[in-house]
Amino acid sequence: MARTAENSAAYLIPHLTHGLSVLDVGSGPGTITADFARLVAPGQAVGIDRSPEVVAAATALAREQHLSNLSFEMGDVYKLNFPNDSFDVVHAHQVLQHLSDPVAALKEMRRVAKPGGIVAVRDADFHGMFWYPQLPEMEQWMSLYQQVARHNQAEPNAGRRLLHWVQAAGFTDITPSSTTWLYATAEERTWLAGVWADRVTGSTFAEQAIAYGLADTATLQHISAAWRSWGSAPDGWFAMPNGEVIARA
Repeated sequence: MARTAENSAAYLIPHLTHGLSVLDVGSGPGTITADFARLVAPGQAVGIDRSPEVVAAATALAREQHLSNLSFEMGDVYKLNFPNDSFDVVHAHQVLQHLSDPVAALKEMRRVAKPGGIVAVRDADFHGMFWYPQLPEMEQWMSLYQQVARHNQAEPNAGRRLLHWVQAAGFTDITPSSTTWLYATAEERTWLAGVWADRVTGSTFAEQAIAYGLADTATLQHISAAWRSWGSAPDGWFAMPNGEVIARA
């Protein structure tokens, strides 16, 4: 289930018109950025990510989709490699929650936005998530995720803090909103359960949970199994609230 502008940046779409320039910070696989490129063509869309492997995969996507106005490069959200006032729109999706200093990142995003341009951010709020059936291992997953994130000096409940962070970065023209991802069909449950079942046992999250002394392999395996059990429940429901902000530079 690829992330798209429609399912992950609907709040921004009305502001995207042909000819605008867009910077997508933390663009990951580039599927949202590719949609931006189509929406602003012939304007340019640029995605940045810190992983060379991710940038290479996103660049391949741009080629496959024949998007000549789309490019990807490596970059650092705290030190963007662009002059002041470079872009009409600067966007970050599910990025601020992973940062130790989201306000500094927002200030840098504002620096490269043109006067009157848009800085748009959207982040999930983990403690606002709710699900059914309420398996105890999934409650354990939430607690563990919060602990790992905070050990990394990150903020997993970012959604509710976006307005505060944007104000702290100096913005005054701000439009907040919120939307929810819902996983309640068989296809959606299978996808989400698979993502988290794998992540709990075979990702940086898993490595850090063990390294920080917060969990052992057996615990992670139990949590992973619970995710798959939830995914197979015909009445399974998982809602993820997201905070969103449109801020004018």
